[in-house]
Amino acid sequence: MFTSEIKSKRGEDICLLIKPDNYSYNFICECGDASELTVKECQNTEAVFISHTHIDHFANFDTILRHQIGIQRRVIICGPAGITKQVQSKIQAYQWNLISDDAILYEVREIKEDNSIVCSEIKPASWEITPLTKELDCLYSNDKFTVEFVQLDHKTSSVAYLFKERDTVKIDLNKSDFKGGAWVNELKNAFMAKQDDTVIKIDANEFKAKDLYHLLEIKKGDSLGVIMDHAAHQDNHAAITKVFENCNTVYIESFYKAEDKEQAQQNFHSYSLESARVMKKCNVQNAIPVHFSRKYNEDDVEMILEEFTNEFSN
Repeated sequence: MFTSEIKSKRGEDICLLIKPDNYSYNFICECGDASELTVKECQNTEAVFISHTHIDHFANFDTILRHQIGIQRRVIICGPAGITKQVQSKIQAYQWNLISDDAILYEVREIKEDNSIVCSEIKPASWEITPLTKELDCLYSNDKFTVEFVQLDHKTSSVAYLFKERDTVKIDLNKSDFKGGAWVNELKNAFMAKQDDTVIKIDANEFKAKDLYHLLEIKKGDSLGVIMDHAAHQDNHAAITKVFENCNTVYIESFYKAEDKEQAQQNFHSYSLESARVMKKCNVQNAIPVHFSRKYNEDDVEMILEEFTNEFSN
């Protein structure tokens, strides 16, 4: 399961914190103001995911950097084309004469226009960009979950991210007279590797793995999406639907009220009704509208939320 929190107050630029269950570190999506993001949360972050580097999504990277200096760990930063140089430029704007070489290491994973991923390291004290030779199966993965992406049109690339928890295999010993033991993991491993004829020994008996599969149950992993700034047009919606179909939870930008849809179109943003419609088309279970224009007051924001909820629910 993923626990997620909006770390920016209304009227602040967007920032989300994602905490996987039974995992030591957390993950930051977007670097807006985030006045509720704590020092500990910054220091305990394993990766930062940035949709694009407009100021309202990237301004608070400096604060995160400030709190991470000295943690002596590798932190991954993912973002669109240009992100490597932009991260370096932000860091090099400061003086670092008192920082040790092992204070931190940033690994930047830059998503090019053709969806290829170029990896580099940036570390003190010179903060030079060092290219890495890496072949990644996906943007990010560990033994608990993976992170996929799709690039959307915001008159620049805006990367949307999908966190997918790995499915887990459970065994129900109540369906048999067997007792637990090493064979349980052997059976699970055979199932996951599709090695149906693997011999499983239980006490003095031998079975083919496939003959014991009825004891197993697959627990579907959680899924959480983050879709930030994008134009509400057909191509973007087709891309969103392809990646986020049947997702459990999605945070999606709803920058404008429905009555301001012309302004949304001019600025390559989405608005309440269209964000809700594409979430409904995706069959998302829990769709959460976020990231509202700062021109709106509290009543306007409440109207966006009401428009979104009514459209999504009907």
